Amino acid sequence: MKGKATSFDIAHYAGVSQSTVSRALRNSPLVNEETRKRVHDIAKQLNYKVDKNASNLRTQQSSTLALLLFEDPTSDESQINPFFLSMLGSITRACAKEGYDLLVSFQSASADWQADYEDSHRADGIILLGYGDYIDFQPKFKTLLDQNTKFVCWGATVDNRPDLTVCCDNYGGGKLAAGHLIAHNRTDCAFIGDASDHSPEFFARFEGFKDELLANNVTINERKMANAISTEESGYHATRSLIANNIKFNALFAASDLIAIGAIRALKEANIKVPTDVAVVGFDNIAIASYINPPLTTIAQDTTVAGQMLVENLLKLIREEEVQSTLLPPALIARGSS
Repeated sequence: MKGKATSFDIAHYAGVSQSTVSRALRNSPLVNEETRKRVHDIAKQLNYKVDKNASNLRTQQSSTLALLLFEDPTSDESQINPFFLSMLGSITRACAKEGYDLLVSFQSASADWQADYEDSHRADGIILLGYGDYIDFQPKFKTLLDQNTKFVCWGATVDNRPDLTVCCDNYGGGKLAAGHLIAHNRTDCAFIGDASDHSPEFFARFEGFKDELLANNVTINERKMANAISTEESGYHATRSLIANNIKFNALFAASDLIAIGAIRALKEANIKVPTDVAVVGFDNIAIASYINPPLTTIAQDTTVAGQMLVENLLKLIREEEVQSTLLPPALIARGSS
């Protein structure tokens, strides 16, 4: 064949129409699996490359997804929660597999960031990782919904729209943490994290933890609960406040690994041995969790599957396909801290 292959060439060899080729190359559900595979195989043989500019002009789409990260207070200058960093690789790979570019930026980049993407057509849809205070974020969710923006969010359910959310079973994860501590006869428990509507994921973790303890005739004393955001410093200071008030406990469940790491530092400074005196369980399974001393027992969230599902669900929304709610199962990772 002379010159660059076109979609018409593929249509000729595949025995289908050019419009079917276009749909097949976009992995449209309107084309059956056998035809899609035949078209993709022929395109590969002909070394066919999609002209993104021409395709975008026809579809009025950018073939780009936007990933917006909420800036978190961190011990370094990244201002990115390490849990979200672990998800970023999965999201990037999933976008590349679907032929989409990924645009990454911080939500605080402008006061009206959602309008930036809508008005400029810089992205066909938005993935939100983190949102700070859930109550404060509600007006932005409403704006996105009112504008019919295609978006998905990692975390808590958006305005009773579970199809817009991919999340871990936080309640189930809390139950796993409590069950693990009960199995090790550690039932004098403290909890560190924000157990309120402002942090629905943390609240669900606490509720699961509390309910599993109650099912085993164990209660949490409110004096053994300390508020903390998801940072090492916050976990450190919350634990120090419990110790300073002479509050005794032999187990501590932290709403995130970062909180747990700060808690362990505070316990060590007070000559309280982990896990001999106090067993500690975190939540997230961030990379550093297995490297601290002692290695942190934690409830793992599958960030690989999470990233894939965020992209998959967003593309379904963009294509006007039905999207099911996605609740990912947690897993207990037992290590030296308990």
